[in-house]
Amino acid sequence: MIHYHGGPLGKAQQSHEFFRGRHSLISYAHRTELEIMAEVSHSFVLDNGAFSVWKSGKSLDVKGYTDWVDEWRRHPGFDWALIPDVINGAEDENDELISNWPFPHDGVPVWHLNESLDRLNRLANEWRRVAFGSTEGMEPGSSRFWNRIAQAMEIVCDEDGRPNCKLHGLRMLDPRIFQSIPLASADSAAAVMRSFMPGERFGIYLPKKESQRANIIADRVEACNSAPRWTSNISIQTEFKLCGQ
Repeated sequence: MIHYHGGPLGKAQQSHEFFRGRHSLISYAHRTELEIMAEVSHSFVLDNGAFSVWKSGKSLDVKGYTDWVDEWRRHPGFDWALIPDVINGAEDENDELISNWPFPHDGVPVWHLNESLDRLNRLANEWRRVAFGSTEGMEPGSSRFWNRIAQAMEIVCDEDGRPNCKLHGLRMLDPRIFQSIPLASADSAAAVMRSFMPGERFGIYLPKKESQRANIIADRVEACNSAPRWTSNISIQTEFKLCGQ
């Protein structure tokens, strides 16, 4: 699977050090280090910033985002862009945003876990890749999250647990999650966010340099791969462990 790390780190030099040779997710809501992340990453995807918009209570600038994607989708490192979506929005509203998306070959629709399985089935049959987005009450790793994922896998996988399309996990770049789901890719800003956390875990051994801490976290995550197929009787891990331990 491809591990996409979100940013920014807040400092150009440290951003260069962390994203160099990795895969990155660049959000429309946080574009301050866009040029650096795009140039040093192996590849990148563009995020519409719906989660940040939802948290802030604002509305997404759909035209501004679309123009931004159009400018960057020709970059050789560009993989794809998330089609605009509204978290907790009506399904018709999100379907209309998909219908109005002008770059179908460069876009990935989002299915939110609180939306109908019928919509998931339709998207999985119409698109080569579908992104899974968590919602309030179904945060990644929660019991409601896993119950809904199990239902979704019954829709998008064949009898052998193989997905009918590529799956991307939004905010699911956690081995406790993706090692149990057949994701082609996943993203998270956790490596960057956790690198700023105080405490003894890093301070004793490393200088207080966020890019070094972020690299350690990212290296541990990237040592793990997603499940090759969905197994309904999987045992969900409750503790973070490195692969093979």
